[in-house]
Amino acid sequence: MSTGTPSTPSSPAPAPEPITMRRATADDVPALVSMLADDPLGAQRESPDETAVYREAFDRIDADPHQHLVVAERDGHPVGTLQLTLIPGLSRRGSTRALIEGVRVHADARGDGLGSRLIQWAIEEARRQDCTLVQLTSDATRIEAHRFYERLGFEASHLGFKMQL
Repeated sequence: MSTGTPSTPSSPAPAPEPITMRRATADDVPALVSMLADDPLGAQRESPDETAVYREAFDRIDADPHQHLVVAERDGHPVGTLQLTLIPGLSRRGSTRALIEGVRVHADARGDGLGSRLIQWAIEEARRQDCTLVQLTSDATRIEAHRFYERLGFEASHLGFKMQL
């Protein structure tokens, strides 16, 4: 015999709308730049009000077949992005590398696995493009991002250098 108040089954939270991955369009640029600017480092680097600069950059990316600027979309709205660059080379026996850059997830979509899905898409696309290596860089201050990439199988194998021009 049960004592106390009978429990009412709780209804599960509604499942989020499915995510679709697609090539970015010029109409996506403001949303993508907003995501790029939505963290402490991005806020220092990006100027979302300078729309012409980003439009010109998008046009160059879109015209280059080695560039894949991708949008993760939920319910018709961009919620994530990354850029995958294919780099043909002579080293490693003439192999092509894939470089992942600009990975961002909208603040409202963080924590639900979207970042992993974006990276998994990039890895699978790199394989489809016959790349032999996928690489990325992450700012030295982004410790949580480093842990995230390591969980996905990336190794901190190189020391990177940059020079502002």
